[in-house]
Amino acid sequence: MASAEKIQAIAVTATLTSALWIVVGSFVVDDSEELKQPAPEPAVSASTAPPPRETTPISSPDDRQTATLMIPVLDVSAKDLVDNFSDISEASDNLHAAIDIMAPSGTSVVAAAPGTIERIYRSIPGGNTIYVRSDDGETIHYYAQMGKYAPGLREGQKIRRGQRLGSVGSSGNADPETPHLHFAILRTTADAEWWEPSSPVNPYPLLTR
Repeated sequence: MASAEKIQAIAVTATLTSALWIVVGSFVVDDSEELKQPAPEPAVSASTAPPPRETTPISSPDDRQTATLMIPVLDVSAKDLVDNFSDISEASDNLHAAIDIMAPSGTSVVAAAPGTIERIYRSIPGGNTIYVRSDDGETIHYYAQMGKYAPGLREGQKIRRGQRLGSVGSSGNADPETPHLHFAILRTTADAEWWEPSSPVNPYPLLTR
């Protein structure tokens, strides 16, 4: 009988011990599993967040040129212009490289854009001519076949857009029956002289855009 009671006591003890391990085990945290979890990332506050990138619109030189260019003969509209930039001269067999703006003799010629008068010059083919260099030095506006100059013009003079330069005429090799302004746009460099080689640009699309 004593042996039976001893066996029963051992069994009860074992049962209680197993139950205790089950309860305690449910609260035990495995340190190795905790180390495997990634650490939370710190929140970024408004003061430490990088500022948004700013963008600056870029304007091309042609856009700037178009924004300031006006038809250099008064009372002439865009629909009155003719694109004869690519014509070949019968006299010299050269590219025209300009447009002729037709108007009655004496009509005012005005500056297409601001700049500086670099040269006032009379030639046999061009007659009374004016070379005006843009403020950045990279464009020359060439006015030719003019009848008369506006009083007081001088080389080195700053002029504003729309300032009167003279009048329409046929002072060079132009037909007196067709007075006009011979207007050319020349792309150059700031360190080049007015007479040095340059690249002609068709004024027609710039004046009619």
